[in-house]
Amino acid sequence: MRFDEIAPIKPLSPEQARLKSMKDRVKRDQEAVKTERARQQITKAQQNLSAIQRQK
Repeated sequence: MRFDEIAPIKPLSPEQARLKSMKDRVKRDQEAVKTERARQQITKAQQNLSAIQRQK
């Protein structure tokens, strides 16, 4: 590896840091919504399966 490939990362300005923080929060929230929807679908499917098994 050459030295220019491992150049140090400059710290972000306060504005850039705030924007990056907002973007990261949006991504994290989107993942949380996706996970919660999947959890709810699994719960509903389990309830339906239990109901079907009780009918037999």
